[in-house]
Amino acid sequence: MKLFLISLMIFPMTCISQLKIASIFSDNMVLQREKQIPIWGKGLPGKTVSVSCANTTKAVKVKTDSTWSVYFPAQKANSKPQTIRITSGTSKIELNNILIGDIWICSGQSNMEWAMSKEIHWKQEKENASQLLLRFINPLPAGRYVYGIAYTDSLNRRLTKDSFYLWNGWQVCDSNTIKPMSAVGYYFAKLIVAKENIPIGLINLSIGGAPLETFINKEALKKIKQFSSKINGDWLKNDALPLWPRERGAQNVGKNTNGYGDETGLNHAYKPGFAFESGIELLLPMPVKGILFYQGESNAQEIDRVYEYAALSKLMVNDYRKKWKQPQLPFYFVQLSSIDTVKYKGQLWPLFRNEQRKMLQLFPYSGMAVCSDVGFKDDVHPTNKKDVGERLARWALNKTYKQNVVPSGPLPVKAVYSNGKVIVTFQYIAERLSTFDGGKLKGFSLDGTNEAAAILESNRIVIYAEKKPEFVFYGWKSFSDGNLINSEKLPASTFKIRIQ
Repeated sequence: MKLFLISLMIFPMTCISQLKIASIFSDNMVLQREKQIPIWGKGLPGKTVSVSCANTTKAVKVKTDSTWSVYFPAQKANSKPQTIRITSGTSKIELNNILIGDIWICSGQSNMEWAMSKEIHWKQEKENASQLLLRFINPLPAGRYVYGIAYTDSLNRRLTKDSFYLWNGWQVCDSNTIKPMSAVGYYFAKLIVAKENIPIGLINLSIGGAPLETFINKEALKKIKQFSSKINGDWLKNDALPLWPRERGAQNVGKNTNGYGDETGLNHAYKPGFAFESGIELLLPMPVKGILFYQGESNAQEIDRVYEYAALSKLMVNDYRKKWKQPQLPFYFVQLSSIDTVKYKGQLWPLFRNEQRKMLQLFPYSGMAVCSDVGFKDDVHPTNKKDVGERLARWALNKTYKQNVVPSGPLPVKAVYSNGKVIVTFQYIAERLSTFDGGKLKGFSLDGTNEAAAILESNRIVIYAEKKPEFVFYGWKSFSDGNLINSEKLPASTFKIRIQ
């Protein structure tokens, strides 16, 4: 009975029959343009399944393991609604209002999960939320917003890779449907639609509080000596994993002696590899345009976790690209914001933000949206997601869509000591460097603690020093007061670089 219920969740049925289609397919969806279009599902072994798509019909026999799949030729972007029809014997499934465009996966933790209805611009934005070319699917992960208590029996029953996400169908974006969807994803997609005039589909797999490890394939972790210890023994007791998510996991499932699990412990959204198995892995047959990622808070609380984050991210991204067979799959991520250390343990955030900056050089086809200027002192959830989503969109417009758009605020190139001066040069200056408040430069330091007087000179930063310092720092506070921007009003990244 349990397996039957699981199969219903994975493969929704249009009627009580043996013909089923994978959970990602529904009315209103977007299919990836310029790539082969896969359609797959389940049926009765030996029976013929006929699929019609884009004026083409293909027939295939169901395999002995009850699976079937067909592939259709790649199509160009198309905003004219199409229909997909699937038949097997007397069973029929029809999917309507299908568009061809680009699919972006939204992943990460609560700041990517943050609902549009809670975003600071929502009251004004809902008047503009009718976006017919913007489509999204927002599957509900088991345990969303359930913190500090033991899971109910119904939630525990969903802690399998096949039932963790409730796939609730694709939606056309309007002021009602968009309310629970990722605000970062919405603002990203809205800007891409406006600039490219093609359909954009978003798949939101974000999970509040989730550490990076849950989004990574366990087999990939096993192969790297540095990270193989993350899947040794009970994950709830494994000190190679971030502490805070383990504490949350123990509150939810720690006393559930009859829960689903394996040699690495009970299943949970924060367990290494679990979100990958439950979400990303199910989508691998379907080509996508790229990944949007906003995560890190759960990995930024312990020094060992901070220093490994860039390499761990590289492992994840490389594995995604290999499994999707898309070696240039874009990965655009959000650098953590600013936060104070009174109500939240943000002491390591400057270092963490700098480690995220290093990821830009660690693996190609990536981009980082800086949001240190929109952080709250006493809240880990900044409510301004508009700037964040649009800054991610700038990277996509520049790198993926090849538009003449400045993708980022100033990023340091090098620091040189000459004639009693530290001179810092930048990329992504646009027309000029300035300060967002029109005042003197703030946020620079030569020791990571004390403010250093810095001036703007020919679009370079100059700091006077009698002796050559070892490093120059910027934004090196949990709640940064750095005010350097470019002419696009995009903020500079936190950084620590060695002086040459």
